[in-house]
Amino acid sequence: MRVAIAGGGLAGLACAKYLVDAGHTPIVLESRDVLGGLVAAWKDEDGDWYETGLHVFFGAYPNMLQLFKELGIEDRLQWKKHQLIFNQPEKPGVLSYFNVPDIPAPLNVIVSILRNNDLLTWKQKIRFAVGLLPAVVRGQKYVEDMDQYTLLEWLRMQGVDEGVNTDIFIAASKALTFINPDEVSATIPLTALNRFLQERYGSKIAFLDGSPTERMCQPIADHITQGGGEIRMNAPLKEIVLNPDGTVQHFVIRGLNGQPDEILTADIYVSAMSVDVMKVLMPATWKQIEFFQKLDGLEGVPVINLHLWFDRKLTDVDQLLFSRSELLSVYADMSNTCREYENPERSMLELVLAPAKDWIDKSEQEIIAATMAELQKLFPQHLTGDNPARLLKYKVVKTPRSVYTASPGRQAFRPTQKTPISNFYLAGSYTMQRYLGSMEGAVLSGKLAAQAIASSSLAVDSLSTDSSTEKPLAKV
Repeated sequence: MRVAIAGGGLAGLACAKYLVDAGHTPIVLESRDVLGGLVAAWKDEDGDWYETGLHVFFGAYPNMLQLFKELGIEDRLQWKKHQLIFNQPEKPGVLSYFNVPDIPAPLNVIVSILRNNDLLTWKQKIRFAVGLLPAVVRGQKYVEDMDQYTLLEWLRMQGVDEGVNTDIFIAASKALTFINPDEVSATIPLTALNRFLQERYGSKIAFLDGSPTERMCQPIADHITQGGGEIRMNAPLKEIVLNPDGTVQHFVIRGLNGQPDEILTADIYVSAMSVDVMKVLMPATWKQIEFFQKLDGLEGVPVINLHLWFDRKLTDVDQLLFSRSELLSVYADMSNTCREYENPERSMLELVLAPAKDWIDKSEQEIIAATMAELQKLFPQHLTGDNPARLLKYKVVKTPRSVYTASPGRQAFRPTQKTPISNFYLAGSYTMQRYLGSMEGAVLSGKLAAQAIASSSLAVDSLSTDSSTEKPLAKV
């Protein structure tokens, strides 16, 4: 069975991968000349990579880790020491560590909190632990019900000290969702905390050993093509054309560089595009259907990713760091954390500016000037004084609409992968799955879409004509 998939990000690639495994023929349409979507990367004129985002992998990413295992590329994940590291703004240049011991969960995370005396007082630790108990004891149903509150409202309801919000949750919220605790749904960080507290290595972090495009997306693409699928680059979806009954008749691919538009027909069609693009391309008649009307309640959040190359080493820390800056979210010295970017003499900092809504329209020069001012607080010994480190070059990657904005109430607007249209499905981290808008959520959404397609009557009828091609689809 032919399945046309619009979007070559992780959701579209995962969907195609699992369809190939089940004996179907996916055709992935990517509008750009690079795969990856929100994990895309490019090389500059010097051959250095720059990426759409600072992408880290957690031990609590079971579907992503399973995908790596199935592709035989597990060794490309560089696992770091099990710890979380926060800057201390009141002590410029000083880091605070939450070292997680190798003991069963949730004791390992609890011990790491109890041992840290830099950020939290004992009173704060106790209130923090008591506040988290409902989420741990009452499980995911409770977590989902908290979508009506912002994280800050939930913390206050639990009597958690404001200092815990300032010291921990502002940084965590910006890292997970790119917005602050007074804007983010309590469900999102509580979901992450649940995973971290329930899985021994849930909060352990890994970096990919090179660019996501080459080291992660390309192996998925190779698997798809080797299985009989197709990857088409520079093939932007222009229109979804319908049959009289509202089902999809065909996709229209926009012709580039003076070429005519192209009609692509398939048995089943998938949108693995962002929710914002899907809303633009949605056929007019579908906008009358409640299922699709709910998408109006979802909107991508703006994100800015920064890359700065310096003429010397600023740090030897081989880990993700939470900046606790008003401007910056998380950062890492990629010359330490990533094998392909390794440089023993110079640093390449990759940073996420968040929240970015007030910065997305500013010039690169304004953004870099503000970032450098913040970095002087994080690296005062290197960026101030008579002989400061010199910024050699930079790259600013703006994504005006990234993952969906996880504000309170958004859970009700997240659609399932199966739609009311019998031959049309959705994939993307904004669709309903148990992980937030993330790489894990994108992969899981693609897998769920593939499972729904493979179990559909169209797929069953197709495979029944050639039982030799039928293969079981991996379960979540």
